[in-house]
Amino acid sequence: MSPQVADRTEVRLAGEGGQGMILAGIILAEAAAIYDGKNAVQTQSYGPEARGGASKAEVVISSGEIDHPEVLHADVLLALSQEAFKKFAGELKPGGLLVVDEDKVDATDAPSAVRIPVTRLAVETTGKQITANTVALGVLVGLTGVVAREAIEKAVSARAPRGTEEMNRQALEAGFAAAARVKTNR
Repeated sequence: MSPQVADRTEVRLAGEGGQGMILAGIILAEAAAIYDGKNAVQTQSYGPEARGGASKAEVVISSGEIDHPEVLHADVLLALSQEAFKKFAGELKPGGLLVVDEDKVDATDAPSAVRIPVTRLAVETTGKQITANTVALGVLVGLTGVVAREAIEKAVSARAPRGTEEMNRQALEAGFAAAARVKTNR
């Protein structure tokens, strides 16, 4: 399943403050622009609450020029909170890819949603919930191929705080493995 249309892929990563979706968006844009030779634009917004409020990162990726830097109708939505799902699922392109954290999002009204226990995988893999954003990046890249696997690996490694590189590599690998399981079961 490739969500690319007209060489422009619009990705929205959404959750609540503290889940790392803004950082995930920055890392995805860096993977595209620095390590994969593509053009990328990244924007972000979050509610007035630092933690717990809605937050989103948007990334537009293209091998050509990006004439409009905003996500209008996302090709891909990754939602890690119920509020993010409710707020943004309606803005997904018809046939777009919707990925939700199955433990945090009730997406019963979205039968085509890909349900993956992103946060649970983070805790099981690294012992830290904070690595859910890295698991999510592995899932996203594993399902879409929007950037090369090597590019996202390099971008995550470059952004990982010193001493956490291996933990983040494991989290990313857990996301890739979850994406591979989804692809196998389709």
